[in-house]
Amino acid sequence: MSGVRPGTAAPRGGTASRGGAGARGATGARPGGARGANRAPGEERALTSVAAGDRFRGEEPEHTPRLWHVTLSVSGARAPLTEVRRALEQLAHDHPFLLTSRYADDHAEIRYWEEARDLHDAAAVALRLWGEHRQTAGLPPWEIVGLEVIDRATYHQRIAAGYGPAPATPVGVHPF
Repeated sequence: MSGVRPGTAAPRGGTASRGGAGARGATGARPGGARGANRAPGEERALTSVAAGDRFRGEEPEHTPRLWHVTLSVSGARAPLTEVRRALEQLAHDHPFLLTSRYADDHAEIRYWEEARDLHDAAAVALRLWGEHRQTAGLPPWEIVGLEVIDRATYHQRIAAGYGPAPATPVGVHPF
């Protein structure tokens, strides 16, 4: 039984228990002879399924969303500070996932958590954020000049090592 994964059918007619003789033999032989010998001719093996989202120890499905910490940096021609602040506040209001925005009259930095399947998806969303909301939030016509996307474990390792923004950094829109 050592080669049987959870959710699969046990051999039919076998009497070996988990700790019984032959249950974990080095040869992999099953009680009763060769593979399939316990089935009647023509009898099909019972199939079982694994429910969606079930995982085996150590396996992480690729489609499971993960949290990514995103830092988006933008820059461009000078704009009135009051307009930049108002636009970033509007963006934060429209999208409450934004954690912190810092700004000056010619650049800004936005930090937030993104839930995505992988780094590529998180980066793609981040690269669209500024352009897609430029009109609705009244953002300055700045270009993206920097992007960092890291997974949650890396973010927490950096914080623990004393790198990156302190967790006590105030949430919201603030000048540099």
